[in-house]
Amino acid sequence: MTTLQERPAAPRPGVRPGVVGRTGLYAVLLANAVVVTVFFVQAGFASNTLIVLGRLAGLYGALLMAFQLLLVARLPWFDRRIGMDRLTSWHRWTGFSVLWLLLAHAVFIVFGYARSSSLDPVNQLVDLAKTVEGVLRAITALAIIIVVGVVSARSARRRLAYETWHFIHLYTYVAVVLAFTHQVAVGTTFTSSAVAKTYWYAVWGVALAAVFTGRLVLPLWRNLRHRLRVTAVVPENDDVVSVYVTGRDLDRLPARAGQFFLWRFLTRDRWWQANPFSLSAAPDGRTLRLTVKRAGDGSAALRHLKVGTRVFAEGPYGAFTTLHRTRPDALLIAGGVGVTPIRALLEELHGHAVVIYRVATDQDAVLYDELRELALAKGAELHLVTGPPVPDRLAPEELARLVPDIAGRDVYLCGPPPMMSAVLGSLRELGVPRTQTHFERFSLAG
Repeated sequence: MTTLQERPAAPRPGVRPGVVGRTGLYAVLLANAVVVTVFFVQAGFASNTLIVLGRLAGLYGALLMAFQLLLVARLPWFDRRIGMDRLTSWHRWTGFSVLWLLLAHAVFIVFGYARSSSLDPVNQLVDLAKTVEGVLRAITALAIIIVVGVVSARSARRRLAYETWHFIHLYTYVAVVLAFTHQVAVGTTFTSSAVAKTYWYAVWGVALAAVFTGRLVLPLWRNLRHRLRVTAVVPENDDVVSVYVTGRDLDRLPARAGQFFLWRFLTRDRWWQANPFSLSAAPDGRTLRLTVKRAGDGSAALRHLKVGTRVFAEGPYGAFTTLHRTRPDALLIAGGVGVTPIRALLEELHGHAVVIYRVATDQDAVLYDELRELALAKGAELHLVTGPPVPDRLAPEELARLVPDIAGRDVYLCGPPPMMSAVLGSLRELGVPRTQTHFERFSLAG
């Protein structure tokens, strides 16, 4: 962990941690796809082409399902290098791939067997469910996956509360178990080879162990160890509040500036809600601070937390840290309450920094006094940019005027999605390499 007394390691040339993480995940998936294909070929082909295609689609769909579990296991090694937002985004698109592969599996298998029999596809499906072990479980698993896929579509997702969506999503684990038992029971690739079956058990064992460790064991262990409690609640203005949290052995909590936790405040009416809030100050080994803008009933209730309230925090999460620096100098761009991780990063960064803080009015500039003091202490430049969205005050020409050497800096960006999209476009026009651009979008509801 980085404390105020420690100096983080300077950026080193070479392969970036994110590249290592992504390459590692791709390599794992590709290697297992090759192994699955080899076992499939060794098991022999059916005489019906549709059945062959159906079995292969089912194998690849099940393999992607195991890969999905790894993506959302919240393992610290991957999260620090890739970031939860990217892992969750990959999980989402992998999920749709799983859905289409399993639908193809069902359609090809049913039509393939129907071609070899006198039954129509509907009656063939009913016959398979009645006579073949595990088929009914597979149908149930596919139905669950279809429902989860539908509610995960953007149009449906926007209409659901996060807690409702999350509860429905948990049924995916039921589908995983049903699909796995179906495959090992009737899949010719595994029923014909003890080695293949052992391999399949190992793949799924690793995936499920990763989820169990990252989503349950590690959070429980850390919270039992650190015993977090609220020590102060400080209003920053009418809409923003800072919550200070302390606990035991916080110097051994591997948190860094720029990261976030999923916070649960264990009050009677909030214990079941988990919200992602960034640290708004660099961890110092004694206290954690989050600063939150009122955006709904959950965030508004933080203002009324009592000192001593127990806290259950999952994390730290996120790759929005100095671990990914490639240049000695940095540009930090914050919009609105997105200033919270930016303020924490400024505290930790070494080298020359420029900070641009974009808000509608001076009154919206939360933590501005702290930013100004930090900038003075660290020799950083601070620009407060105010005014309405139009004209764009962070357009390419404005950024180039404020930071002439922008292409030679690492750029850290955090703010509302429209602002982030606009700034990312400006950075591309100014020739800032993607490897020097660092940002994260929360994929969870706030």
